[in-house]
Amino acid sequence: MRLVLVGPPGAGKGTQAEFVAAMLAVPKISTGDIFRANVGRGTPLGVTAKRYMDAGRLVPDEVTINMVADRLADSDAVYGFLLDGFPRTTPQAIALDELLCSRETKLDVVLELVIEEDEVIRRLSGRRTCRGCGKIWHIEFDPPRATDQCDRCGGVLFQRDDDRAATIAERLRVYDRDTAPLTDYYGAQGRLVGIDGTGPVEDVTARTGDALRSYLG
Repeated sequence: MRLVLVGPPGAGKGTQAEFVAAMLAVPKISTGDIFRANVGRGTPLGVTAKRYMDAGRLVPDEVTINMVADRLADSDAVYGFLLDGFPRTTPQAIALDELLCSRETKLDVVLELVIEEDEVIRRLSGRRTCRGCGKIWHIEFDPPRATDQCDRCGGVLFQRDDDRAATIAERLRVYDRDTAPLTDYYGAQGRLVGIDGTGPVEDVTARTGDALRSYLG
């Protein structure tokens, strides 16, 4: 199986990606992991990407796509993979299709976690991170005993800038502009499967499994 997982920030893609990858026995491949691996090893692509990142600029699609192409050529991904965080735009999706076509294969399905904007803001803005051990708490779903102290290590809890309502709203705006059009692109190909991403994690996971089993017949 060759899959892509899409959804807005806060939809729970990381959790569902782990579940789907384990269910189908395929590697979970994220662009974050790919970037860190290339930069860490000092590959030519990593050196190029780091130059853009250090300058605070977006890494060009060509560099990102080449990194993904290299990763998908690894032996563990030859017969299947789950991509999380790529493609982010329609041009990247077209490039991925062309890459897979050149290798005489194609995507099987694109899973979309569907969630309302208000729920995303509720999830992300409630997160609190420990300055000591890095554990993430949630004031509603997983609250610490004290509002400003970590139960695990006693460290001070704080709200990351990424988890503030204004920042979340901007991230959602960028998602709607750049990534949401992927649903039209893959929907026109008949590869898109929508999954309700609201509710407890175990409920979303159950719906994800049901959707996959139904799609696979």
